Amino acid sequence: MRILIFCFIFFAKSYIQAQGTYQLAVLKYSGGGDYYANPTSLTNLISFCNKEFGTNISKEVPYVEVGSKDLFRYPFIHMTGHGNVVFSRAEAENLRTYLLSGGFLHIDDNYGMDEYIRVELKKVFPDISLIELPSNHAIYNQKYTFNGLPKIHEHDEKKAQAFGIVANGRLVCLYTFQTDLGDGWEDPQVHNDPPEKRKMALQMGANILMYAFMR
Repeated sequence: MRILIFCFIFFAKSYIQAQGTYQLAVLKYSGGGDYYANPTSLTNLISFCNKEFGTNISKEVPYVEVGSKDLFRYPFIHMTGHGNVVFSRAEAENLRTYLLSGGFLHIDDNYGMDEYIRVELKKVFPDISLIELPSNHAIYNQKYTFNGLPKIHEHDEKKAQAFGIVANGRLVCLYTFQTDLGDGWEDPQVHNDPPEKRKMALQMGANILMYAFMR
């Protein structure tokens, strides 16, 4: 396992640094939830990072199934949706291996996923609980500085929260809740968000990518 982890991290960091290009993916899951929500969000975040930082992230964003070996082709996986999520035992094991091998999962609740994803994450890491990230966590202090997670859309008058799963001393999964970052990344006409809200969402998304790859 240690060799696998080393190889994955070494490959990801070396490839990014040497080639300056890599690819992100969206997680496809079962249960009936709309894993395909916000179809323009990740491509817009990629365009923002490529423009602002000179990165060369591929604009092609494939969907990858939880239980697929293709999961290991992508150093960063994004997950979203409004409803039910179900991981089989094999899928949970595959996702756990991916995360312990150096991968990173960002889950953005698009309103309605929370009660389901928390149960499924316990299948992935039965002995590790989600913890809320403090407002001074390093993920808020990358290229852009935030005092906690920005609120893009209002739901239930609850504050935006960021939770994480830390395994072997590393944040392997970030779960953003009551914020709708992905909505803020979408094409402007989709939600008609004020420009400042969309800018905040994109900047926070850029911080997440920077943290995932630099850590």
